Amino acid sequence: MILHLAPRNLDQQSRLTLNWSLTMWNSHRSVLLFALAIVVMNSRFSRAAEAYPVTIEHNVAATMRDGTVLRADIYRPAAEGKFPVLLKRSPYDKSNPDATGFGVKAAARGYILVDQDVRGRYTSDGEWYPFLHESSDGYDTVEWAAALPYSDGRVGMFGGSYVGATQMLAAIAHPPHLAGICPVVTASNYHDGWTYQGGAFEQWFNESWTSGLAQDTLNRSVHKNTNAMNGIWKLPLPEYSLFQVPMATSDSNLMHSLAPYFLDWLAHPGYDDYWKRWNLEDHYSEIRVPSLTIAAWYDIFLGGSLRNYVGISLQGENEAARRGQRLMVTIGGHAGSGRKVGDVDFGPTAEFDEDTVTLDWYDYLFKNVANSFASAKPVKLFVMGANQWREEEAWPLARARNTKYFLHSAGKANSLQGDGTLSIAASHDEQPDQYLYDPSNPTPTVGGPLCCDWEHLGPGPRDQRPVEARPDVLVYSTAPLPQDLEVTGPVQLELFAKSSAVDTDFTAKLVDVAPDGFAQNLTEGILRARYRNSPEDAEFMNPGQIYKLTIDLWATSNVFRKGHRVRVEVSSSNFPRFDRNPNTGESPATATKSMPATNTFYHDAEHPSALILATVSAQ
Repeated sequence: MILHLAPRNLDQQSRLTLNWSLTMWNSHRSVLLFALAIVVMNSRFSRAAEAYPVTIEHNVAATMRDGTVLRADIYRPAAEGKFPVLLKRSPYDKSNPDATGFGVKAAARGYILVDQDVRGRYTSDGEWYPFLHESSDGYDTVEWAAALPYSDGRVGMFGGSYVGATQMLAAIAHPPHLAGICPVVTASNYHDGWTYQGGAFEQWFNESWTSGLAQDTLNRSVHKNTNAMNGIWKLPLPEYSLFQVPMATSDSNLMHSLAPYFLDWLAHPGYDDYWKRWNLEDHYSEIRVPSLTIAAWYDIFLGGSLRNYVGISLQGENEAARRGQRLMVTIGGHAGSGRKVGDVDFGPTAEFDEDTVTLDWYDYLFKNVANSFASAKPVKLFVMGANQWREEEAWPLARARNTKYFLHSAGKANSLQGDGTLSIAASHDEQPDQYLYDPSNPTPTVGGPLCCDWEHLGPGPRDQRPVEARPDVLVYSTAPLPQDLEVTGPVQLELFAKSSAVDTDFTAKLVDVAPDGFAQNLTEGILRARYRNSPEDAEFMNPGQIYKLTIDLWATSNVFRKGHRVRVEVSSSNFPRFDRNPNTGESPATATKSMPATNTFYHDAEHPSALILATVSAQ
């Protein structure tokens, strides 16, 4: 099937018209291509000369080093000459409309777009197991794509979430023809910041993501094992099995069949050799290509995206790689897109077109186009509150200053009705705060960096007042601000705490409170106490002993407007985003019983608990 796109000049604007043949396509594909035609005809490119006719080839085979065949759809200019390749390796089905629409755009702009189903997904052979084969398969696919007869030998990768992981894991294998990457909202460490955070299991993400992926695995298994002859002699007839798959007699058996990796994740709660084999943070020095890292406030992988940018900028294999790093931080990511995310409208400037940015990046990198990437500073941030984009020389900002906001109360900071305050004044003689954390009645998740089931649990900024009404949530707020306060950079909470349990969790949330009371969550974190000293070695607490703990809330960029309040919430659960700690010392993954824990927080001269914010003075 060939889709022809021919440039025209109408009213001084370049537009595309379509001439297509449907000989090889059924009616379903025809409807899809008609929709794509509308998208493409409404697309405008910077130069009419770049609007090429497009040829599409489906399910082109590439053989990996172990003989496994992976398949890709290839969109390329129907023109003489050789072109750079843009490669996407995805577990999410290369035939979905978003993927096909971008393929047409990229090819019309003068790129060969290769969209491959990764091993064990959709049209590709092999068994699906996250991360395991992505370095070797990524290397082999890059080199295969570079050798295509219409390729000019340069390959750039792009895409988000797990597709970002396929790029990063390929980059650390340094295939010779990889010339650039564009990882979007993806992690740096598949233990901390993907599967776990602060030692706690990312239950909502892990379960919703795994459930979504299991559908294709089930379909493949059924297709491979469906044969009516295998049960034709079985009596009585109602006992005939629809398909001969070792299907589950329990949820555990079903998980073994469809997602064995999920059980492996639960079996490895600490940072051990299972995770170390694919931790990107240990391999930044092996990355030798320029990268545009796109992160997002409220994204579930925000922390890892920022670490990737900083790590490669400092440790990349050579000066060209280190200087070739760019960072863009928008809003939403997995939590949404557009000007409105969650309950907050961030204004018209928040609109973000990932397709355009990706193509502009490669126009700059591969075609020497003097666009914004040629002239801009390396970091571009969307500053919430001000609702403006701003360019910076580095991340974190050199001019940001760590400012401590100390926690205060008379011992009754429980809930929004309590006496908790927050100020830059140091703590003195104050009574500690405490609450009862009961795993059978956990503090609920309301918004935040969530993936991947919006229907049942909405992500992004949401009003936190229902959470703050609970007695097991400590609330500390500043007075109304006399002037705007910008916070742009990492956020941490230093706590002095004890528990009646040998193990429990501590959570924290940074909140921007408007004059009308709307409490907008900005960023959050968690720490499982047994991993307070090391993600590798669990170490129980001594009940009643005070410990200094640090909770990493990742980062934000927000202007707290005059009259707003800065608030921090402290609790011991954020469920179902994170799994519940049973407080017993047992593994949360296998525990069947739990017990309440009394958790106490100190904020006096000897124990100066404080929220640490990167504050920025007006330029």
